[in-house]
Amino acid sequence: MTTTGRRALLVAGASAAAAALTGCTSDDAGPPRPSAAERAAAREAERVARAEAALRRRAVTASRTLLERYDATLAAHPALHARVAPLRASVAAHVRVLGEDPRPTATPDGSSAAPVTTAPPTGPAVPADPKAALRELAGAARTASAAHTAELLAAPPEYARLLASVAASGAAHAYLLTEGARA
Repeated sequence: MTTTGRRALLVAGASAAAAALTGCTSDDAGPPRPSAAERAAAREAERVARAEAALRRRAVTASRTLLERYDATLAAHPALHARVAPLRASVAAHVRVLGEDPRPTATPDGSSAAPVTTAPPTGPAVPADPKAALRELAGAARTASAAHTAELLAAPPEYARLLASVAASGAAHAYLLTEGARA
């Protein structure tokens, strides 16, 4: 190797060492600030979490409304208990499962919010005729099923599978409350 090559190598090595040492020091006195991309990702994650929480609230509300309809129908027509009670129990389970959030939602005061599962004391009006009451209950089951189906595309994969299952169950309830009685 010639002298020029050695000098070039020596200068290059010294420059690399100086650059490396310069990169190790920082004039920043505080903690590192998130980059614009990190801030944007955090905002997007927060937006997605809010949207998912709203979706969960809508799903629970649809099932809770159906559960209230079942309760009102059973209160107005106790003779339908054997036919309606198993379906009502299924809807109650749906309300519980749909309301479970694997991540606790923080409220503005910083505390953790749990899903509310209490129903208002007043129920929907129920027709006096048991057959009409069953038809209205079947219509409410179809409405809840349609609400769950409408949310499928916006839901995260695991929750979408749950919503699809609950929607299918609602459709089956509607059948059992109307057509299933004729079979």
